[in-house]
Amino acid sequence: MKKILLVDDEILIREIIRDCIDWEKEGFIYCGDASDGEVALPIIERVQPDILITDILMPFMNGLELSSIMSKQFPDMKIIIISGHAEFEYARTAMQIGVEEYCLKPISPNELLKVLHKVSQEIDKERNIQTQLQLLKDKENEHSVISQDKLLNDLCSGFMTTSEVMHHSASIQLNIIAHYYVVTVLDLRETEAYKHNDLNAMYEHERLLLDKCVRLKVNVAHMMFQRSRSESVWIIKSDTLENLKLELQVFQDLQKEISEEAHSLPISIGIGSVQDRLQNVHLSFLDAMEDAHWRRLSRQNRNVLSEMKTETLDPTLFLDRGAFMDFLKIGSHTKLGTFVAEYAAALVDINWHSSSIGFYILNDVTIEAFRSNKDMYRHLAEPEKSLHQFQQMIGNIRSWEETCAYLVNLIEQFWNWRSRIYDKYSDMITKVKEYMQMNFERDNFSLQDAAEYVNLSPNYLSRVFSQETGQTFIEFLTQVRIRKAMDLLKSTSAKSYEIAFLVGYNDPHYFSNLFKRLTGMTPKEFRKNGTAGEVLDSTKGDSLHEGD
Repeated sequence: MKKILLVDDEILIREIIRDCIDWEKEGFIYCGDASDGEVALPIIERVQPDILITDILMPFMNGLELSSIMSKQFPDMKIIIISGHAEFEYARTAMQIGVEEYCLKPISPNELLKVLHKVSQEIDKERNIQTQLQLLKDKENEHSVISQDKLLNDLCSGFMTTSEVMHHSASIQLNIIAHYYVVTVLDLRETEAYKHNDLNAMYEHERLLLDKCVRLKVNVAHMMFQRSRSESVWIIKSDTLENLKLELQVFQDLQKEISEEAHSLPISIGIGSVQDRLQNVHLSFLDAMEDAHWRRLSRQNRNVLSEMKTETLDPTLFLDRGAFMDFLKIGSHTKLGTFVAEYAAALVDINWHSSSIGFYILNDVTIEAFRSNKDMYRHLAEPEKSLHQFQQMIGNIRSWEETCAYLVNLIEQFWNWRSRIYDKYSDMITKVKEYMQMNFERDNFSLQDAAEYVNLSPNYLSRVFSQETGQTFIEFLTQVRIRKAMDLLKSTSAKSYEIAFLVGYNDPHYFSNLFKRLTGMTPKEFRKNGTAGEVLDSTKGDSLHEGD
């Protein structure tokens, strides 16, 4: 049923056309009429007819003006002009506008019906073609193959569901499935020398460092894509944590070299968190980007120090960042004053009024504290705002005593943030451990399951769990499983492969290797000679990563 609207300033014409045709019987819906184009506009907007019948010469807005507007606004609408004027100029203008039919008055209802049926058939043909084209387009979209770069970028950005990733990776024959994933980012920004390939303008160690970064982009055979002009991203996957660590080593070595070498190259490498689900790859990517960001800030701060021309920089003045981070994690209030005094002893002779070295050295330690201990401040809405506040404090220091007071304040603030997390999440950690004890025998039990149980994101639960227990989720789960396996080996006659299944491992060989690495005995040897207490005591300091 096609909708019809009539526009003519002669009321008699409108009445004849309206009343002398059985519209419904002929397959049309008569939507109304109007006396001129201006009156017709709001009606057309409302009913959106399939066919518009209009006269030419009308007051206020003539038919050609109306047709011109409608052909732009509703290009699929068919326009029929009925006019008492046979001038060629009118007809030519109508053709230019795209009018479907040009009829001369007087026209009988039967003649008009023939024209309407002809136009209706044209509409049906066009709609059929459009339908076929849409079907072809939909079919093409179903089988469309996206590029590997786009697939990996969308995966890291969290734009794809697991099923979508699986579908598209299969279409480009990309093997993306593994037990573990981690994302790394290399941010290599152009310098003038690098941009113009002027390697002679660089120091030898800078050329070597740049060469390592370029070779990393060429030689590392993992899923890599270029996220932007400066950012290269790798998704590293492996079926064991041990192999994953080996694959990461080249990035960690280069990351360490970038951090320790004195250079002015704008390079930073970020390494994300290990994830055990494909859908959580984007969480590892976010961690890698954050890691690269904090390392870039630290690098920029050290570059300023190395470029200072007014004074000789004593490398021994750089404070031991590792020692400071260790105290942040395991130090106590009773030793705080003594630690800070000894730690800052190298700065005692700095003249804070005439030298700016001290400010940059403290800024270096502060940035590293934020980078290395992000789990302590993750609950803050704007961590960089807190960093800025500490940097303002540094700018007000004028003595060694104030330096010590600043470091005490920095440590206490991080401890305060940590205690807030503990107070807030201690009950939650207990619930997770209890849930783990009830579900460890499931071979597919994961961080995602526990996170859903306590209504947290997997990434955040992972951070809080590690911070509060001193173990990763996987380490703790492995410990629970191995302890249960020990109990079963001593208290039942079940075979090793049966026990493997009972504690959540479908692969008996993998279970046996893991058990031996963590306990020093095979399951058979433990059943014969071992005692749980001795073995557990001896493995307290060992890594309990599955596959590690």
